[in-house]
Amino acid sequence: MVHEEFQQIAEKEQANAATFTHTVRVCTAAGCLSSQSDQLKKNLETLANENGHKGHCKVKGVGCMGLCSAGPLVSVETKDKEPVLYRDVKPEDAGDIIASLDGAPVERLHCPTNVPFFQRQYKIVLENSGTIDPERIEEYIAADGYEGLYLALTEMTPADVIDEVVRSGLRGRGGGGYPTGLKWTTVAKADGSGQKYVICNADEGDPGAFMDRSVLEGDPHRVLEGMAIAGYAVGATEGYVYIRGEYPLAVERLKIAIKQAQNKGVLGTNIFGTPFSFTIHVRLGAGAFVCGEETALIASIEGKRGQPRPRPPYPAEYGLWGKPTLINNVETYANVPAILRNGGEWYAKIGTAKSKGTKVFALAGSIVNTGLIEVPMGMSLREIVYEIGGGVGSGGKCKAVQTGGPSGGCIPEAYLDTPVEYESLKALGSIMGSGGMIVMDETSNMVDVAKYFMEFCMTESCGKCIPCRVGTVHMHNLLDKISKGQASMDDLAMLEELGDMIVNTSLCGLGQTAPNPVFSTLKYFRQEYLDLIQNNKEVMA
Repeated sequence: MVHEEFQQIAEKEQANAATFTHTVRVCTAAGCLSSQSDQLKKNLETLANENGHKGHCKVKGVGCMGLCSAGPLVSVETKDKEPVLYRDVKPEDAGDIIASLDGAPVERLHCPTNVPFFQRQYKIVLENSGTIDPERIEEYIAADGYEGLYLALTEMTPADVIDEVVRSGLRGRGGGGYPTGLKWTTVAKADGSGQKYVICNADEGDPGAFMDRSVLEGDPHRVLEGMAIAGYAVGATEGYVYIRGEYPLAVERLKIAIKQAQNKGVLGTNIFGTPFSFTIHVRLGAGAFVCGEETALIASIEGKRGQPRPRPPYPAEYGLWGKPTLINNVETYANVPAILRNGGEWYAKIGTAKSKGTKVFALAGSIVNTGLIEVPMGMSLREIVYEIGGGVGSGGKCKAVQTGGPSGGCIPEAYLDTPVEYESLKALGSIMGSGGMIVMDETSNMVDVAKYFMEFCMTESCGKCIPCRVGTVHMHNLLDKISKGQASMDDLAMLEELGDMIVNTSLCGLGQTAPNPVFSTLKYFRQEYLDLIQNNKEVMA
């Protein structure tokens, strides 16, 4: 398909949208679907047709609107009126919403949007989520979809594309923060003997994390476009999306998007009439956390047991089936289309000197506004918790914020003014991670928190290397002993010694970072450990 046909699709879609007086968007992401938003959508469609709005009211399903704690969410856009957002909408509320289309909003369901949760965000990755129908490529095209790919293929060389990504300062959003442009450069220079691969790591396994899932549910074409641009830049003709089978809705919408992209000619052979060809396959994982590690992920795609291997060689030189392979996560690829459309310098102006752009977080825990957010790098944790998050859910005081999942750490309230940057979080003993952010109030027991994450790492260990396989079990046993008030100071010393050994001798990132939650809680909340040990001493006495 040539570009002119794409422009016609966009114009037709925009003209069709303009014919409707009312547009009702219903969140059909996994969270809201669990609260019957699918039935709500059906009721809205039926009542709109029955009440004289047929042909004037368009009801459609969209991706996550962000405020998950208030779902299901419904947005109503009416010509010459301010858009209205409704929260906690039940299927039986459909009648009131349809009846209000030509009158006043339904006040009991009204959700204000002039609040920090919505106003303080800066959406790049999530710019289409909650707006377009993720199962219609036409809506993505009408929102400038695949324009970045067209620009790359017709006006830029592969080196030009990589230069633009380098200028943007984009760093990998999977957790490590490795410069994306540098990784692409390495794969582009590698000798692939005619074959290279691009992999999207959608094996999101951190407890409380749902960023990648939401992006794939709400805007799958954005990720496909980013992967195709990456394929052109590094010289790959084939891509794989490795996604856990526990995300059935994301898998379904991803497969629909791939089929639609193939039908429209933006995936497959001679894309936009150019010599470039690129195909994408979907591979389902069994939910093993270790498969988020690059070499374990590659092994799983190849049909082997998902276990890591020693590096070097790195996947950029020796990856899938021994060929140079580029691996980035969902959010990293989702940034690329906007960078190509707007330029690397535009992106580099957002964020901080070393952490450019925005970051998507899954905000959870003891927080009023649980949900999906996207904020510019450099915003402080305090702003995220108390402004965007609305404060601690219990009405109490924030005790700590846990970032980075099982590989991260717990940051105490005293450091909430820390800006969200790769280096600043690392300096506190935590990491950015893929984007999980769990807020804990004063009722949280930090020893139990450390034990929870250690139990997760223990059960998710692939067992290949002894330090991780055995060490995490012993660390968990010691934490359990401490939490029950049965430990001594010797046990605490052993806990720290074991953690240091696991960090320095484990084969992959799972083991190397497993002790992080323990180290951070010992650093900032050591007294809680000591109190439990002291209680044991008093009982023994």
